[in-house]
Amino acid sequence: MVRETIRFWRQGQAIEVSGFHPRTTLLDYLRLQERRVGTKEGCAEGDCGACTVALGRVRGGRVHYEPVNACILLLGQIDGAELVTVEDLAAGGELHPVQSAMVEAHGSQCGFCTPGIVMSLFTLYHDGGRPLSRESVNDALAGNLCRCTGYRPIVDAALHVCGGQPDDAFATHAEQNVQGVEALADGQDIFIGDESRFFAAPASEDSLAVLYAQHPDATLVAGCTDVGLWITKGMAEIEKIIWLGRVTGLDRIEETSDMVGIGATVTHAEAHPSLARIDPDLGELMRRFGSWQVRASGTVGGNIANGSPIGDLAPALIALGSELELRHGDATRTMALENFFIAYRKQDRVPGEFVRRVTVPKLKGNEVFRAYKISKRFDEDISAAMGAFRFTLDGRRIAEARVAFGGMAATPKRAPETERALVGLSLDEPSTWGEAMAAIARDYQPLDDHRSSAAYRATVARNLVFKALSEAASGETRATRIIGQRDALQAAE
Repeated sequence: MVRETIRFWRQGQAIEVSGFHPRTTLLDYLRLQERRVGTKEGCAEGDCGACTVALGRVRGGRVHYEPVNACILLLGQIDGAELVTVEDLAAGGELHPVQSAMVEAHGSQCGFCTPGIVMSLFTLYHDGGRPLSRESVNDALAGNLCRCTGYRPIVDAALHVCGGQPDDAFATHAEQNVQGVEALADGQDIFIGDESRFFAAPASEDSLAVLYAQHPDATLVAGCTDVGLWITKGMAEIEKIIWLGRVTGLDRIEETSDMVGIGATVTHAEAHPSLARIDPDLGELMRRFGSWQVRASGTVGGNIANGSPIGDLAPALIALGSELELRHGDATRTMALENFFIAYRKQDRVPGEFVRRVTVPKLKGNEVFRAYKISKRFDEDISAAMGAFRFTLDGRRIAEARVAFGGMAATPKRAPETERALVGLSLDEPSTWGEAMAAIARDYQPLDDHRSSAAYRATVARNLVFKALSEAASGETRATRIIGQRDALQAAE
């Protein structure tokens, strides 16, 4: 069966929409069709958070609300979810508790960013960790830019209202909303349009394989955190879009004693706990991955399939020795993740083939992992360089090394010369580490761009080799890190 509409839950009722252009964003639908203009457009690239709305999906018997950037999310991607905008919060003539707290704390001045901030705090109010800390509030607001207040009153409002049990209309009608969202799931494929222009959302892997084989020129979308910018910034005229968010099975995480298997549509937020258990540096890398809005939408498979040379996840997974599984028609194949990246924006993927999952090995008792993201801004920034290291130790000597960097070449790339120079080094003899540090210059010839100079990248990469060795030797990070110390990261996880 094929459905020609999308369906979502809105203000206590099911809404169906059909006949929309595949490139229609959720923001355009809200402002131009519903005429709900509380949701703003600021950057049109998912950075400023003025367009933040909440999507609710049922997990574990209740609706979980997450913030998303409506400016780069496609309308079709809200199928099967509850949509909440700032206009929906007040009830019975009374402001929502989050809105009241913002008023009392003087958390709004010009007001343009306030609806998006309120929606981020709404999701924190319902689904933030408890007990609530200033750090967790800052994380929740990292994707919301406020040009007026300096954030202090906004954070104060969040600490005041978001730390307890939710007590609003959404909590009161929780069971009704669960039933409403669950009733939307019909297991049908979605196809809206015709053979030349469509938005499609297959419900099974087999349906996806058939559809993509028929339309290998279609653009696959998972979270749309990058493709959305092709539309809003690049003005790309994408006519065929296949959304993977309804494909059963691609959203699974499988964990054994020695590996974690992550399906292509598992979001960064969903993958975070499993990856953090592999190593706290990996957990910290995921925490700094974009913003809460980006982590709630963007996917592990999309980050890999995108093939960006500055993506943070690929170098870390390459250093860990991860493998990638792809499917084309009925056939699947597996490869080492580093072999997937051929050249700039070019991957070893034939037309009609899609990423199915990535398998990440867990660390063994004699293995040490370190990952470092270097960026101008700590939160929500693209890396100038990202380095990841895995050392296999034989006593105090390095028996094997895997090193990978992002931002240093046209693809995420291993450092074979550096790896060879590391093998045999003693962690107790820093005077012998120089050759491994120098070898990084033979592995990479970085470029100048607006994020950093080639010289800066080369120097940083060299220094990160020393930093990884120093931390592996001492087991401490107090002398090498101002923030993100591993004992604190382990305690947080």
